[in-house]
Amino acid sequence: MNPVDEYRQQMNRRLFFGRSGIGIAALASLLESDGQAAANEPRRNSIGGLSNLPHTVAKAKRVIYLFQSGGPSQVDLLDYKPQLKEKFGTDVPKSVYPDERKTTMTSAQTKFATAPSIFNFQQRGESGLWMSEVLQNTGQMADDLCIINSMHTPAINHDPAMTMLQTGSQIPGRPSIGSWLNYGLGSETSDLPAFVAMSSKGSAKQGQPLYDRLWGSGFLPSQYQGIKFRNQGAPVLDIYDPPGVSREIRRKMLDQLAKLNELKYEQAGDPEIETRIKQYELAFEMQQSVPDLLDTTQETQATLNLYGPDVHKQGTYAYNCLLARRLAERGVRFIQLFHQGWDQHARLPRGVRAQCRDTDQPTAALLADLKSRGMLEDTLVVWGGEFGRTIYSQGKLTPTNYGRDHHGQCFSVWLAGGGVQGGLTYGATDDYSVNVVENPVNVHDLHATMLHLLGIDHERLIYPFQGRDFRLTDVHGKVVNEILV
Repeated sequence: MNPVDEYRQQMNRRLFFGRSGIGIAALASLLESDGQAAANEPRRNSIGGLSNLPHTVAKAKRVIYLFQSGGPSQVDLLDYKPQLKEKFGTDVPKSVYPDERKTTMTSAQTKFATAPSIFNFQQRGESGLWMSEVLQNTGQMADDLCIINSMHTPAINHDPAMTMLQTGSQIPGRPSIGSWLNYGLGSETSDLPAFVAMSSKGSAKQGQPLYDRLWGSGFLPSQYQGIKFRNQGAPVLDIYDPPGVSREIRRKMLDQLAKLNELKYEQAGDPEIETRIKQYELAFEMQQSVPDLLDTTQETQATLNLYGPDVHKQGTYAYNCLLARRLAERGVRFIQLFHQGWDQHARLPRGVRAQCRDTDQPTAALLADLKSRGMLEDTLVVWGGEFGRTIYSQGKLTPTNYGRDHHGQCFSVWLAGGGVQGGLTYGATDDYSVNVVENPVNVHDLHATMLHLLGIDHERLIYPFQGRDFRLTDVHGKVVNEILV
């Protein structure tokens, strides 16, 4: 007797003896509950997305989110404040930066000396966007960038701030933005995940921890979570069959396993069992597709040179940027790159230079590569961290060295492609880069705008959980129409 028939026989015995005492009323209630659950299950279209999506014509098909973990300093990179040179070393006025808004890491300082950026800024491209000298390569793509200098967040510590940017809430447990897109739009590919996450550390070799929940599905079914590509060893565990196991044997094993899971589903009715069946099938397909994805020998030498010398090293930012483009080509809906090491409480000039050596060329290469292939127009690229940095120095200030504490009241991000205006600076901060004074954009607004570009009305993408309807933007958010084409 084969395993499936044996399991079926055991299940029939258990069901007969174990459930013969169930009352008719209880059975009727159970059937009614199952019927109600089926009635409430949203209809899906042919690629697994909700049948009523997209709500509008999408300008972007996919997202590549270049998340700079740690909080890049806006005033050293994108928010140009030349007038601060005259204020070097003077205390930032309390009217601008009240004591109650300082974190415990700096609130005990006796002096809050203004620390203008040590870096020179230049106007880049025909649009004349002001960008720091450490973004030389990214500056070459200035006419494709929309820099938002008026982002702000209520979070002040790394974990809640990162969780806010990824899920729309500082409290863990909500679905990540990639999971929302996977749930709403489905997948364009059957042999790769719809949502992939990757990480890198670069020269910093340290950074704030990254938790799986940052690309998790929260209360959505687990099939919508992101798949993490590891930065060392096999990118996906067990991607290769062990010695002696052929594809035919693997196929037969999965077919038998699927039958067992189907029997278990008939007994328990747990939708996670169906998810398990689908994930096993995806894993089987990935055993074929991932090795091809990782084979960068298919790339021209000119393309590899574009991304820089680290492109061959697994786990580097350059390698992940190239992989992001290859994933986008193959239909992956949401690609998330986390690059750690932007948390410069001390020795910021040295740290920022190191971070930009790791990220500047690959970032520009990714944009140029997408553009040359005609993909940038329908790929939304987002760059930014969880918050910004203070204009006052954390610790001792010298003409060549300073540190900066966390700052949530304003920070900078940029967007490119996918229906966003290029060569645009949106929003403004005060003379000290402390407070937003023009066109504020909060995290929910950013999410609403991203969803809009993908054809989704953020107020209509909902999921019922524990008695209320949830959405990525909660009860907030407005589309920033001024930055759209």
